[in-house]
Amino acid sequence: MFTAADFIPNPYTSTIENGNFEWSTPSNIALVKYWGKKDNQIPANPSVSFTLNNCKTITKLGFEKRDASTPLSVTDGFSFDLLFEGKPKEDFKPKIQKFLERVEVYLPFLKDYHFTIDTQNTFPHSSGIASSASGMAALAMNFMSLEKLLNPEMTDEYFYQKASFLARLGSGSACRSVKGNVVVWGNQANIEGSTDLFGVEFPYTIHENFKNYQDTILLVDKGEKQVSSTVGHDLMHNHPYAERRFAQAHENLDKLITIFENGNLDEFIKVVESEALTLHAMMMTSMPYFILMKPNTLEIINAIWKFRQETQIPVCFTLDAGANVHVLYPENVSEKVLQFIQDKLVVFCQNRQYICDKIGSGSIAL
Repeated sequence: MFTAADFIPNPYTSTIENGNFEWSTPSNIALVKYWGKKDNQIPANPSVSFTLNNCKTITKLGFEKRDASTPLSVTDGFSFDLLFEGKPKEDFKPKIQKFLERVEVYLPFLKDYHFTIDTQNTFPHSSGIASSASGMAALAMNFMSLEKLLNPEMTDEYFYQKASFLARLGSGSACRSVKGNVVVWGNQANIEGSTDLFGVEFPYTIHENFKNYQDTILLVDKGEKQVSSTVGHDLMHNHPYAERRFAQAHENLDKLITIFENGNLDEFIKVVESEALTLHAMMMTSMPYFILMKPNTLEIINAIWKFRQETQIPVCFTLDAGANVHVLYPENVSEKVLQFIQDKLVVFCQNRQYICDKIGSGSIAL
């Protein structure tokens, strides 16, 4: 059984003065939603997600050994510059500072170097797509690349497990962006190897129906989140329906094990849409309460239901904690669904904008 202490390294066997790495790491879309967490970014319930392919963060990490004679003050222990799309981005720095503080015990070299973090997204930053997941995962991959130079005996398995573990400490769902097409995070009795500490590739059969599954993201509202994820998760403490919700997540994950094996798209749709609406129901019944959908979100959902009933095409929706709609469908119906999106749904998108994506395979070193 893994514990967090397993990721505290022994003394390093190598040294390195400077260098750089670059990783491309995707966002992901949860099918069974993680909502609610315990201390140290431990999820209150397990989740499973499709890793995306096109919506990703590309992060370059430059590092240079600091002069040993330079004193480190308590407040200035970490030394880093942060660039977003090539320009300094001061308002991102506190989040990185907090991440470094959380992971320092697992990456004891962090104060030995000055880092230049240069990051960009392939999707608009304010589009409402989860950039913290891809961003924190990309940073974790870069730091693990440096640790692998310091500890050349490190196995690939440990490399990816620890990267996911570190990413989780930056943003919970980031642990599902490191590796794999379908990723499980959280202890689930029927899924071998599943753990609260990091994401694992779904270990069982996945039917051909789900290979290269498509996700078209309809940008209903590109503004900043109405409620931060941290605040949203905290609202699950003392929530009147929290315990039943956590149990439901386990039940739905069990259902997906069977669905992924037998390829039953009707049952897949029931689980995925129910999960999306449950997430929003939890926010509507919290105290304080929030409605994260916009009128156009509901217009899109009703149009999808009508289209599916009339055509029997297995297209469905899911939602994150916001107004945007992820339209999910098998590759073999892409032409008809994209025509439907263009004919009926783009009118509900801000500036008629949407992003075509599909299942991807995780982080890539560049």
